[in-house]
Amino acid sequence: MPDFTAYAGLLAIGRPQPGETVTVAAAAGPVGSAVAQIARLRGARAVAIAGGEEKTALLREFGVDAALDRRAPGLPGRLAAAAPDGIDVYFENVGGAVWDAVLPLLNEFARVPVCGLAASYDATSLPEGPDRSGALMGQVLSRSLTLRGFIQREFVPTMFEDFLRDMGDWVAAGDVQYREDVTEGLDRAPEAFVGMLRGENLGKALITIA
Repeated sequence: MPDFTAYAGLLAIGRPQPGETVTVAAAAGPVGSAVAQIARLRGARAVAIAGGEEKTALLREFGVDAALDRRAPGLPGRLAAAAPDGIDVYFENVGGAVWDAVLPLLNEFARVPVCGLAASYDATSLPEGPDRSGALMGQVLSRSLTLRGFIQREFVPTMFEDFLRDMGDWVAAGDVQYREDVTEGLDRAPEAFVGMLRGENLGKALITIA
């Protein structure tokens, strides 16, 4: 399911073209890492954002063009340097400060598949400060941006067979790699789930129950 989420969201909504720049947040997870590698297979530059040096090192092993640690200081400047021609596709998994760094760099006609908003999953109230929704909508209008939320199931009837063929070929050829983070025992599932939300897993979080 995570790989199909990446495949459908990127190809149906993001529509990356050769030479464009694709940026993806939470890029060391199962969805984000697949997005980055599929973007490369489609001839785009892949700029991957993840939390921590271990995760950015993994992304470099996966062949991305740039891997940025969101926890290190100066993300907006480092992202601008990694995407000197701006961003054409941003695969949104996080929101929050990462989105704030990405928005000024979106090119005219940029496409933003919105898959997740992990930065606000545990929010219990609206963020402090002024309402910036008007400014956001102004940018959407003036730069002709496409922001499209999705759940992968909507693409199953039209794309799932193509996904099975393409992803099977890519994994078999080594063009798409993956990592699994396995926790032993169903009794540790709550601990593993909370750790995943904190970004402690490296790759797809799995529980072995037998």
